[in-house]
Amino acid sequence: MKDFVAGQTEAEALLTWKQTFQNQSFFTSWVLSQNLNPSSNSSPCRWRGIACNDKGQVTNITLSSQGLKGTLEALNFSSFPHLIGLDLKLNHLSGIIPSSIGMISRVKFLDLSTNDLNGAIPLSLSNLTLVEELDLSRNNLTGQIPRSLFPTEQSNTGLIAIQRLLLQDTSLDGPIPSTIGNCKNLSLIAFDRSQFSGHIPASMANLSKLSVLRLNENYFSGPIPSFIGRLSKLTDLRLFINQFSGPLPQDIGNLSSLTVLHLAENSFVGVLPPQVCNGGKLVNFSAAYNNFTGPMPISLQNCPNLFRVRLEYNQLTGDLDQAFGVYPNLSYIDLSYNQLGGELSENWGRSRNLSVLRVAGNSVRGEIPSSILKLPNLVVLDLSSNSLHGKIASEVGRGSKLLVLYLQNNMLSGKIPVQVGKLDGLQYLDLSNNSLRGSIPPEIGMCSNLLSLNLSNNMLMNQIPEEIGQLRHLQLFLDLSYNSFTGEIPPELGQLRNLQSLNISYNNLTGTIPASLALITSLQSVNFSHNQLEGAVPESSAFSSFPHQVFSHNKDLCGKIQGMKPCESKSRSNVQARRHKNRVTMILVVCLSSILPFLLVATCSTMLCKRYRKKRCKQEQMQKTNRSESKLTALNYEGKLLYKDIIQTTNNFDSKYCIGFGAYGRVYKAEIPNGQVLAVKKLHSGTKEKAALVARSFVSEVTALTEIRHRNIVKFYGFCLQEDMPFLLYEYMERGSLAEVLSSNEGAQELDWGKRLWIIKGVADALAYMHHSCLPPLVHRDISSKNILLCSQLEAHVADFGTAKFLNPDSSNWTKPAGTYGYIAPELAYTMVVTEKCDVYSFGILALEVVMGAHPQEQIMKLHSSVSNDHEKIQPKDILDSRLAYPMSKKLIHQLEFFIEMAVFCLNVDPQSRPNMNHVSQMFDIKCMENDC
Repeated sequence: MKDFVAGQTEAEALLTWKQTFQNQSFFTSWVLSQNLNPSSNSSPCRWRGIACNDKGQVTNITLSSQGLKGTLEALNFSSFPHLIGLDLKLNHLSGIIPSSIGMISRVKFLDLSTNDLNGAIPLSLSNLTLVEELDLSRNNLTGQIPRSLFPTEQSNTGLIAIQRLLLQDTSLDGPIPSTIGNCKNLSLIAFDRSQFSGHIPASMANLSKLSVLRLNENYFSGPIPSFIGRLSKLTDLRLFINQFSGPLPQDIGNLSSLTVLHLAENSFVGVLPPQVCNGGKLVNFSAAYNNFTGPMPISLQNCPNLFRVRLEYNQLTGDLDQAFGVYPNLSYIDLSYNQLGGELSENWGRSRNLSVLRVAGNSVRGEIPSSILKLPNLVVLDLSSNSLHGKIASEVGRGSKLLVLYLQNNMLSGKIPVQVGKLDGLQYLDLSNNSLRGSIPPEIGMCSNLLSLNLSNNMLMNQIPEEIGQLRHLQLFLDLSYNSFTGEIPPELGQLRNLQSLNISYNNLTGTIPASLALITSLQSVNFSHNQLEGAVPESSAFSSFPHQVFSHNKDLCGKIQGMKPCESKSRSNVQARRHKNRVTMILVVCLSSILPFLLVATCSTMLCKRYRKKRCKQEQMQKTNRSESKLTALNYEGKLLYKDIIQTTNNFDSKYCIGFGAYGRVYKAEIPNGQVLAVKKLHSGTKEKAALVARSFVSEVTALTEIRHRNIVKFYGFCLQEDMPFLLYEYMERGSLAEVLSSNEGAQELDWGKRLWIIKGVADALAYMHHSCLPPLVHRDISSKNILLCSQLEAHVADFGTAKFLNPDSSNWTKPAGTYGYIAPELAYTMVVTEKCDVYSFGILALEVVMGAHPQEQIMKLHSSVSNDHEKIQPKDILDSRLAYPMSKKLIHQLEFFIEMAVFCLNVDPQSRPNMNHVSQMFDIKCMENDC
């Protein structure tokens, strides 16, 4: 136990506590003098983060988001009898919450959230009878009492006796002391995202003023006590991702002020309260992944403020057209995999802000209302696995923002409307297992962003349109099987150079397999069986690895496939001659169709590049002109003054201010007089050869960073051109590099799974911006955990652009290898040509490193093999960082599986088979939109 000096003043207690922190830069104003009146500059009332009343007594301590590392045990709470507010959130405080915290009996606001606190909630917390807001969320608090709480036998025997009595207190059966009911003024309790377990204590029934109760993402169990429904002022109740069970108290329907009700991912049974939206104020409602049965709550018909609803994976019943009304604010609703019937109402088309509508896996019948297809903000429409019939209305082309359209496993008929070609942003289209007839409209080739296309198991006929070859981004699969297509396979399909799976089995296709398909090196599976194909199967390493069954039941196929009959050894049969002629014709067609777009792009790029170079030259000339006038070029600063400040604040770059170093220089922390903290990268050179490399790095970094701005790219403030002292100015990142954080056990534990996924997504967004929003595209070339910096909120910022390169459309982009060993794309070892796909590979390694907690190293070869082997899917449990508890949330596990799958996808040995970063970023957006990232 910490021994405190009796009668310590507030200033003395604060200074004693201050000395225990590693980060002292925050406390520069905390200086003690003999004059402690409120007007004194050294009074605590003048200290940063401290507020006082008119008598000079400390009433508020606010030290949130300062990266403080220390404990609460060193703070003498008894010295602060007038304290009203204590805000220490978003720091790195560790250890237990000491029982002495009960001495700040006047406190009204206590926020210790987002730290590394552990152990139990002390019983003394119930002494805080005036407390109104209590936030202990995002810690590692549990129901166990740590041994450190108890004194040794040599300590005060009275304390030993008291603490032994505490062991017998029944309130310690769970993490929330039963005496919490004494805090009758509580309006907010936030215990979410910790390690709590046990039951909700009955004494909470006394908290009649409670409006917010957040217990989500813990290990709470047992039933929800009935008194919850009698806490009439509740507006926000979050119980999701726990182990609660049993039926839900129907009195929850009496909570007329509820705006947020989250019950998802528990083991609830029974019916949902019919009057769950009794007051009409409900905004967010989730009960997904439970075992709820019975009808949809009737009150949802008149619940106009609904914004987000998730009820998927239950056994709810009722008619869809009667259970819901019109929701002008609704953005997301998922009712998938229940037992809903009825029809889709036109009312859904009146919810103009709807972006995601999922009703998959129910028994919904009738036609798809055209009003739904015209929704202006619709991004995902999933009506699969129902009993829908009728035609797909031509209004489908009005969904300008649609990315996902899943209508498979229904009874839809008629033709595929030509208007589908207007969905130029569409990425996933699945119309399989319906009764669609007629031809595939050639306009489908205008869906230029499609990643997967499944039209299998329909009654489609005639020829496969050659325009499908225009879907250059098609990657995941093209499935046209189980239809009635005739004619020959279009050789233009060979232009789908990123395709991984091709299935055109069970049709009436004739002729030969075009040789152009053998040029698709990314193919991992094909199926040409049950057609009327003949002639030799094209020779390629990819085709030779496929089993002969995928070519079976055709007219007369032959080739060097194991188990297939060999082709005749004649010099050239008529069939072979005709096939050779077709191949030559096809190659000419493919080459011309490939060259013409390239020539157009090259012409446009040349014009743009001239404008770009002209702008660059002008900038360089201005820099030369200004060099003699100002030592420093800086954004939003007066150059000479800032230069002087940096030299002074770093004591001419003294080593004690150095916070990092690299191949070409060191990085210093500089706190300039206005209070802003900058990172200063000072470059140094030795030999002439190294000086040339440093100069090249300097130019690359300045060129890149003056052109780009993105929330996940470190901010660039300016540069100094002094020959003897060149340096660059950046935004200071409090938490340092991702590599440093992951390398320590403490840092790794702070990066929970949600934060890690957010870091991966941030890097993906930054690279997507660099590759697809910059003109010309910018390639980083050195994506690694050392070059990802973290701010105080642990958000990712891409840094170190010393090897970055703008891709020149007029050049081969040949370059010397650059990057960090272990992250470099394999093709650079022999091609020396840099492309965006080099960054994609490095991103894949980085993403796996984030979830694994260490560089993949030996596992990379196994991961490479998993790309081409469907049975070797990487399972999260096999690779996740063991320093974190395995996620208990099904939703989070699904997210991790998806992020890992995308990372492995990025590691394809063939660069053309890797996704582009725009696709990766958009897929993360969709997954986050589905799962509340």
